[in-house]
Amino acid sequence: MDDLNLRPILVTGAHRTGTTWVGKMLAANPQTAYISEPLNVLHRPGVLRAKVQYWYMYLCNENEDCYLSSFRQLLDFRYHLLDEVKSLRSRKDFMRMGRDLDIFLRGRIFHQRALLKDPFAVFSLPWFAGGLNCEIVVTVRHPAAFASSLKRLNWPFDFSDLWNQPLLMRDHLEPYRKEMQSIAKDDIIGQAALLWTMIYRVVHSTLERIPSIRVVRHEDLSLNPAAGYRKLYGELGLDFTPRVERTILDSSNSGNPAELSRGKVHSVKLDSRANLENWKRRLSPEEIARVRRVTEEVAHLYYPEVSWT
Repeated sequence: MDDLNLRPILVTGAHRTGTTWVGKMLAANPQTAYISEPLNVLHRPGVLRAKVQYWYMYLCNENEDCYLSSFRQLLDFRYHLLDEVKSLRSRKDFMRMGRDLDIFLRGRIFHQRALLKDPFAVFSLPWFAGGLNCEIVVTVRHPAAFASSLKRLNWPFDFSDLWNQPLLMRDHLEPYRKEMQSIAKDDIIGQAALLWTMIYRVVHSTLERIPSIRVVRHEDLSLNPAAGYRKLYGELGLDFTPRVERTILDSSNSGNPAELSRGKVHSVKLDSRANLENWKRRLSPEEIARVRRVTEEVAHLYYPEVSWT
């Protein structure tokens, strides 16, 4: 893993900020092997042996004993077939096993770079950069667009997953404890604004210590996908081939839907330009003003004032 061309890549950022799109577009080149969300609490045991207790699990030197060896095995494409077989409960589980086993086998045979797409790793950037020598790409999306996506999907967030992690609270989130504990369980707009603020404040402070982390705005990639991904490919040492460019343009062209159906929330085929304005009609003026007020301490680091109009 010391060779730059073999360093694993982590694509992270808040969920619903384009991590899947970025991850899959970087995996359009066969130099990489796409592995989805090992820190998802519902991840498959064949992929990662360690159990994950919380959404946005925080990993650091003080709690790495339960995770470091498991992640190293993952990055070496060691698939735990027996553990996976024991966990099978449905045809869907069986199909996922086949998919993941194929990814791991190809990764080992063709000496691919592991590409982890995992929004839930975003608080653990130093650990992935230091302990696992990862190249890191962080996606950021306008806070109003993030809130509108969660509103549309009716996806609340339970902040107890954060405040029940003492190390995460100590290192990053203690100033927000009262806000997390007082927010209503059905207040998706308030939850989204607070979660965005916390995540990207931590990202910004981490970037000051680890400037090699790349932060990419979802909006910039959406406006000019070919140029944006060409630049990212170059920075990561990946070959931007004609096939890669066709895949990227196919995922983002104007022939794709401007909005995905709720049954295809993880699809990456979207009219990327048209999707940029969806939040302006999904959110009321009052909701936009609220998101702006809650996130303003951090949002200005990523977005100018004009982006709110």
